[in-house]
Amino acid sequence: MKAVAAVLRNEAVMMAIFTVAVLTMPWWLNPLGAGYPDLLQRFAIYGIFAIGFNILFGLTGYLSFGHAAFLGVGSYATMWSFKLVSMNVLPAVVFALALSGLAALVIGYISLRRSGIYFSILTLAFAQMSYNLAYSVFTPITNGENGLRVIHGDPHWLDAALGWTPKDSLPSPNLFAIKLTGYSGFYVAAVVLIIVFFISVRIFRSPFGMTLRALKSNQTRLGFTGFNTRPYALAAFVVSGMYAGLAGSLLVMTDPLAGAERMQWTASGEIVLMTILGGAGTLIGPILGAGVIKYFENILSTINDQQIAAMLSFLPEGVRQAVAKVVGLFVGGNWQLTLGLVFVLIVVFLPGGIMEGLSRLARLLNRNGGGRSPSLQRAQPAE
Repeated sequence: MKAVAAVLRNEAVMMAIFTVAVLTMPWWLNPLGAGYPDLLQRFAIYGIFAIGFNILFGLTGYLSFGHAAFLGVGSYATMWSFKLVSMNVLPAVVFALALSGLAALVIGYISLRRSGIYFSILTLAFAQMSYNLAYSVFTPITNGENGLRVIHGDPHWLDAALGWTPKDSLPSPNLFAIKLTGYSGFYVAAVVLIIVFFISVRIFRSPFGMTLRALKSNQTRLGFTGFNTRPYALAAFVVSGMYAGLAGSLLVMTDPLAGAERMQWTASGEIVLMTILGGAGTLIGPILGAGVIKYFENILSTINDQQIAAMLSFLPEGVRQAVAKVVGLFVGGNWQLTLGLVFVLIVVFLPGGIMEGLSRLARLLNRNGGGRSPSLQRAQPAE
């Protein structure tokens, strides 16, 4: 009982720290140039996406290269909910969760008949088929390459019945008449992030999560005991797909456009990088990985030659020009080179991702050398 109480106490502390950190992001990220609402929303949304992917990859070891398909399904489902039912995000989120879960059930049922690289190839194939269907085949539903958006003439049945549809302008996503623009949109995404993070903590530390870890450790040996592993793997796949659908739904809230590009294989590869960069199988790691990649994408990519020159103005002229040329190779349009170098360094020196680095630092700062921080370690099951 003492062990259980200690675990619950540590979990409560971790959730409190996480909640405060998420809700105060506009303040402590502002000095880094990342305190504006659009980027904060993307941090939260892709953090949700990464948490869901980590439930599949981090716990079961099944590497999916097709999770962008569920991101796209959630986006399209949300947009159709906006167009037909209401601009309120609650019905849209429910619709997105239902459709993405159904899509994950179908794709997972087929893909999980194989394991290893064959499973990964199957998920990639399904994602590419989904992309091509959305891009060219299902154009009456997806509007093809132009994407799906809210337009004048959409019925908005529920809003029209309640008298909530504006007559002179396009309606915008809202939560019971609260427009989800600026920081209000971020805080809605932040609250959802906190909720889904808590759910993931409970999954990690539940008997279901322990079974998934056993499946990752040695699925063959587990099968020899007579234990049927497929329902557990499929359940993890469906939950992970629903997380992706939720992220896709929230993306439409920030950018009212659903396009096929969200289903491309590059989007699936990006979530894999986020999870590995932060630390697969950890609780916080995938969120950190998502934040790092989105920070590079939105901050480093905007740095131009004039900004570099201004930052290096303290250097002598000749040295400044030489250093500016070198720095210019890693920012602006070349920001992915910086990300690639960071990823290589992480994989080579910190195979456990950013979380392994933080754990090493914590042990280094601990004079006794034996302390363990629950927020930095892989989730441990309750005794």
